[in-house]
Amino acid sequence: MTKTLNRRAPGARARIVAVAGLATIALAVAACGGASGGGYGAPAAGSSGSTGSTGSTGSSGSLALASSNLGKILVDGRGRTLYLFEADKGPSSMCDGACASLWPPLTTKGRPTAGPGVSASKLGTTKRADGTTEVTYNGHPLYTYSGDSAPGQTTGQGSRAFGAEWYVLSAGGNTVEGDG
Repeated sequence: MTKTLNRRAPGARARIVAVAGLATIALAVAACGGASGGGYGAPAAGSSGSTGSTGSTGSSGSLALASSNLGKILVDGRGRTLYLFEADKGPSSMCDGACASLWPPLTTKGRPTAGPGVSASKLGTTKRADGTTEVTYNGHPLYTYSGDSAPGQTTGQGSRAFGAEWYVLSAGGNTVEGDG
């Protein structure tokens, strides 16, 4: 009987370890608030726009306007949709750690720039807890979403994750309502 219990099909141990690993990840996401409310898939692995686990840089913090299924919205210098996090109070970011991995902040090493249709007077910066400089617009820290795998996507729109909702921004720097 002992010999029968110790025999497993080739690769069985690897499958067990993989399933256990996925269960651990699911529990970690659930503990952080998860990405509920939108039914959006998991973020794309190695999505563009990320410079490490906590930052997205778009041409030194440049902002532009782009047409989307939600109307004209703010995007970074690479055309990736920018979001605000409703948990942020004022220009201070409340998104770090696991949150910043899924919602990379738009950071800059220089002065942010405004493209056509973007108000330069609404541009600003704020220091993050990790010492990097995050771009703000109309007083909101700005983020991309790792689940947006290409420029122009708005799959993070209306998501509830890490305790609050995430929305794209209009040229005026206000929340755009609607589904992405």
